[in-house]
This record gives sequence, structure tokens and C-alpha cells, in this order.
Amino acid sequence: MRTTLNIDADAYDFATVYANAKGISLGAAVTELLRKVESMPKLLDNAAPTRRLKAGPRGYLVKARTGRAVTLEIVKRASEDDLG
Repeated sequence: MRTTLNIDADAYDFATVYANAKGISLGAAVTELLRKVESMPKLLDNAAPTRRLKAGPRGYLVKARTGRAVTLEIVKRASEDDLG
């Protein structure tokens, strides 16, 4: 399916780096990343034994104990650990 997405520059950069690293198209990379997230356990599920992430006042994910936003750098490190 062909569509247009408006995403932040840092998210675009991340998806582009991911696509290049895997040797796939940008669309395939975005699809793969979304499917990975979709298959993960619910991050904001209050029933989870460890609630490390929560929604901040503006809807962004933040670290539950510190209230710090989950940055692209944190996501990149986690992705690199997963790919390595």
C-alpha cells in the first residue's frame, strides 16, 4: 500500500539507518519496526510486574521512576542490542 507519512526528522533518520543496516527499503523497515512493537508486551499495562515506562502528561513514554522522556538514543541502543 502506498501512503504518505509525516514523521519527525529523528524518527526518519532512525528508520533510514535501520533500513540501510538491514538492506531493505524504508517502507519495509517502518513496517518491520511497527510489527516488532505490536508484538511486544504492552508497555503501559498496569498489570505488568515491572512498570518501567508510563505515559507522560503529553502522551510520550517516560521512565516511570525518573519521569525522563524515552529518547531516540535510548531506542537506538536497545535496537542495536537486539540486532547484535
